[in-house]
Amino acid sequence: MSVMPEIADTGHRVVVITVNERPVSIEGPRVTGLRIKQAAIAQGVPIELSFLLSQELPNHHTRPVGDSDVVAVNKNSKFTAVADDDNS
Repeated sequence: MSVMPEIADTGHRVVVITVNERPVSIEGPRVTGLRIKQAAIAQGVPIELSFLLSQELPNHHTRPVGDSDVVAVNKNSKFTAVADDDNS
């Protein structure tokens, strides 16, 4: 049985993405990097707004996502947020 995504008052659908290996529910399908970080923090992911956000892409590639950058998200979207001074 399939479950339909919730529809928020705005008409956006709620999408569960992954931030630092943790599930985060967010209204999609298009969101800013800042909104992703805000949602992750509100849902208990131990990051800060100052962290650098990257989208994990196929073939082990990543793409930086700035606070004002708009990205399309779906259930397969994965992001990593690290402190600005992290050299990993």
